Parts: sequence; structure tokens; C-alpha cells
Amino acid sequence: MTDFAARRTMMVDTQVRPSDVTKFPIIDAMLTVQREDFVPSGQREAAYMGENLNLGAGRVLLDPRTLAKMLDALDVSQDELVLDVGAAYGYSAAVIAHMAEAVVALESDEAMVGEAQDALMSAGIDNVITQAGALHEGAAEHGPYDVVIVQGGVAHVPDALLAQLKDGGRIACVFMDGALGEVRIGYKLDGRLTWRRSFNAGAPVLQGFEKHDAFQL
Repeated sequence: MTDFAARRTMMVDTQVRPSDVTKFPIIDAMLTVQREDFVPSGQREAAYMGENLNLGAGRVLLDPRTLAKMLDALDVSQDELVLDVGAAYGYSAAVIAHMAEAVVALESDEAMVGEAQDALMSAGIDNVITQAGALHEGAAEHGPYDVVIVQGGVAHVPDALLAQLKDGGRIACVFMDGALGEVRIGYKLDGRLTWRRSFNAGAPVLQGFEKHDAFQL
């Protein structure tokens, strides 16, 4: 029988801590949430590998290092509402739920939404709302949000999504340029967004987040 608890500890010790992620809420959440329960049943053995897990149809579960470093840069606090865009089977939302007041887990694949609901319920996590809908449209009915995190690559961030971020809020995205990518953190102040480069990472560009024209990032 696979010792997933040991793999979880190894994930944190070899992928997360060495990446300069030291905030206790992130470490504790990633040691607590059973990642193998938030992937397709046939991929449980691959749940703790140090690379993006292919979920099919151009979707991935971001590798643990990337997710942890994004959360470290976002510095989520216990009184904040977070929009998790592209939540897939609910792993990222489950992790964020340990450090936020509430999470809205937005997913376009309705089958994934159902499985995420079941996994979150089984894990006893009750501060996550699962929402089915187009990722690039966000979930305005539950916003505005203190934090937005996108679980996949982007070449362009739609205005509809940025409009749901509170003034003073933060957003994290993996910006892709061909095969190269970097995580940027956006800070909204006085209605304007300023992006800062954080670290290198990569992921397939999500539907609705493709580059629209030469004038957009």
C-alpha cells in the first residue's frame, strides 16, 4: 500500500521548502491536504511528482513548487476571499482554504466540479464554494475578491476577471511566451494594475486566456 503521507512530507521537504517557501500556513496546508485525493483515480501514484500533472484537454495540475511560490508571493490572510480560477479537481482550493476565509473554486469542466465537490466534502473542507463556468469570465456573483489565482498559463488576462479584483487586491498568473513562462503578481491600486515578475514557471495557456492581439500582454 502506497504511503502517501510519506510522499507528502517528501514533497514539502524536497520541492517546497528548498524553493524559499517558509510561511507556516502554506507548509501546513500542503502537509495536510491529501493531494492524491484531488487527481483522477488513475493518476494517484503520480500525485506528488515535481512537475505539472497532465489532466488532459490542455489542462494541468500545477506542480507543488509553482503553487507554493505563487501562494507565498500572494501572502493570503485569514480574512480574505480568494477566487481560484481553473480549480480542476479542487486541490489548489483545498490548500488555499487553510489560509483564507473563503475560496470560490471556478472550473469550466462540470465533471471536474462534481469530483472537486466530493473531494472537498470528504476532506471536511467547508469554506470552499465550487462554481461551474467559463474561466475567463470569473465568478462576479461571489466577488469582488481580495486575491485571484489562475491555475494555468495565460497570454492575456481578460478585463472581466481583473474587474472582480478589489482595490488593494492581488492576482497571480503564469504568463507564457511560447514555451517560456514566468509567474507575475498583479497589484491593483486606485483601479490600476501593476505587474511584477516573481519567478519562472510554465503551464499550457487556458482557453479564453490566449493572446488577442499585439497590444496585449
